[in-house]
Amino acid sequence: MRERFWERFPLESMDDEEWEALCDGCGQCCLLKLEDEDSGDVVTLDLACRLLDIAQCRCSDYSNRFSRVPGCTKLSLDNLPAFRWLPDTCAYRRLHEGRGLADWHPLVTGDRASVQRAGVGVAHFAVPEGSVPDDELEDHIIAVLPIAD
Repeated sequence: MRERFWERFPLESMDDEEWEALCDGCGQCCLLKLEDEDSGDVVTLDLACRLLDIAQCRCSDYSNRFSRVPGCTKLSLDNLPAFRWLPDTCAYRRLHEGRGLADWHPLVTGDRASVQRAGVGVAHFAVPEGSVPDDELEDHIIAVLPIAD
């Protein structure tokens, strides 16, 4: 990868390796989300995708995630604006909005554990999606994101 590429090059000129390296490994995008059909608001639950290794905040089957989890979508430069529910801390969102990486980002610190130490990762609170009955989903809402078009 090019040295400090995230500071020197726009998202459009990053190669696949650099694009993938932007992921901080927080696991927030792997939390289940539900959309309110009336308002369009997105509700985030503390329930992790069945493929998320919660302790590591990594997909346990990254190369097959799209075939194994129908709702999993590849984030790309083309569809990035549609991912309005990405957290403010997300490197893709930050760079897309013209902000730099957070000081705790692994590319900045050189340490993957810096995400969890900063309290950004989901390892300290996420629970597996299959561990909660459907009639208790409302008890697991951690955020409601109003989505304005």
